[in-house]
Amino acid sequence: MTLNVTPPVILASGSSTRLKMLQNAGVKLDSMPAAIDEEAVKIALCQEGAAPRETVDALAELKSLSVSRLNPGALVIGSDQILVHDGKILSKCSSLDEARQTLSTLSDSMHTLMSAAVISLDGRPVWRSLDAAKLTVRPLSDTFIVGYVAEAGEAILSSVGCYHYEGLGAQLFSAVEGDYYTILGMPLLPVLDFLRRYGVLAV
Repeated sequence: MTLNVTPPVILASGSSTRLKMLQNAGVKLDSMPAAIDEEAVKIALCQEGAAPRETVDALAELKSLSVSRLNPGALVIGSDQILVHDGKILSKCSSLDEARQTLSTLSDSMHTLMSAAVISLDGRPVWRSLDAAKLTVRPLSDTFIVGYVAEAGEAILSSVGCYHYEGLGAQLFSAVEGDYYTILGMPLLPVLDFLRRYGVLAV
């Protein structure tokens, strides 16, 4: 679809990683964090028996709709990511002690990162995408975990797996299967494809 007037694009998130990802790809946009309690929504969905894929999609949609209702005429991108390990969804850590425990749990095992994006216009979703990546964490010694957390610092608390794959976190893995951008937190290439079809980006 091509529009005569290009609509503004808004990222419904305070994530600097997702914002930079879009900006580096040439998307001109603003950001506005969605006013939702993500953890409460996630807990409620889990209690209702929602599958991880349904959970991450629902969170992305809630973010997108929340900001879309405040910004008529704008294309609002909502995105979310969850980590699934041994069938359970892990949440972000609130302290470095918890981060060390999480890394110990992930050590010598595989987990899945699911990233979803939903784009809304005038208070209704018009597009969605979901992708998953599988990451195998090598056996991590206690000494390594302590040193890694000390060097990475509290920045890793912003990531559900306590790592930034594009940086020091790359040291955690022995194998990775999946899209780089999905691991960073958004299925970027499908988002860019939609924006091209909508006339926001050049074909």
